[in-house]
Amino acid sequence: MTTPQPALLIAGHGTRDEAGAEAFRDFVRELGRRNPELPVAGGFIELSPPPLGEAVAELVERGVRRFAAVPLMLVSAGHAKGDIPAALAREKERHAGISYTYGRPLGPHPALLSVLERRLDEALGSAERSPGDRSDVTVLLVGRGSTDPDANAEVYKAARLLWEGRGYAGVETAFVSLAAPDVPSGLDRCVKLGAGRIVVLPYFLFTGILPERVRQQTEGWAAAHPEVEVHSADVIGPEPELLDLVMERYREAVAGDLRMNCDSCVYRIALPGFEDKVGLPQQPHFHPDDDGHHHHHGHHHGAPSHAH
Repeated sequence: MTTPQPALLIAGHGTRDEAGAEAFRDFVRELGRRNPELPVAGGFIELSPPPLGEAVAELVERGVRRFAAVPLMLVSAGHAKGDIPAALAREKERHAGISYTYGRPLGPHPALLSVLERRLDEALGSAERSPGDRSDVTVLLVGRGSTDPDANAEVYKAARLLWEGRGYAGVETAFVSLAAPDVPSGLDRCVKLGAGRIVVLPYFLFTGILPERVRQQTEGWAAAHPEVEVHSADVIGPEPELLDLVMERYREAVAGDLRMNCDSCVYRIALPGFEDKVGLPQQPHFHPDDDGHHHHHGHHHGAPSHAH
């Protein structure tokens, strides 16, 4: 008898933007349609329904005992390193007999860099332009921003990889929350570096409160600097490359080939200013829609857990 392959559980952050939450839910449904032989479910750790625990309960009701969890996130910040593993540990206590493996976040990956390049071309309307015309384009890649220096560094790595070989004048980096430089400061920097044209590129998977804030801040800055040509690009979105990448991360998790970067993780390494986080126990987020009693399963608090 062939052992069934593990199910796929997609873990999202959550957003107060209903369109963004529905984009995630649509994406999970599309993964299920593209992989009919594979049980697929998805949930959020906070802010949006359904909670991750409900997604696990749905898989268990379908007879699933093994699953691979993939964080639908671009960088390894606190959510991917701590919150999701803690939530999964809690679900393991709630549902006797289940087991899981945990995948790694999505970026930076060449497939996503290709989508970002496409978003830049769309923003510039450059279907008729030659690649050489990129030489006066400076890109401002805007990440979510984190209190985790490793996560912020990953956005800088994505920016450098996007710059290499594509002919842009430069790719600068900014953040919309929790980290510097912010969007206006990033745009100021682009001008000081001699930018001829600037494209602000949100490093986000789907629409939401923060990507919209990036667009508003960009428009506000552009209105105050009419002498500068500024364009806003779209988010990555549910592109085929993203669907394929999630399945690649799923296969890695099933095979145990995770290749996590622990060298600059604040939970393992004493980084300047973050020494108090080394060895810090992780607890799952409280999700208001998660009452801890999925179809009569008992409630347990999440055990301390780390992604590493």
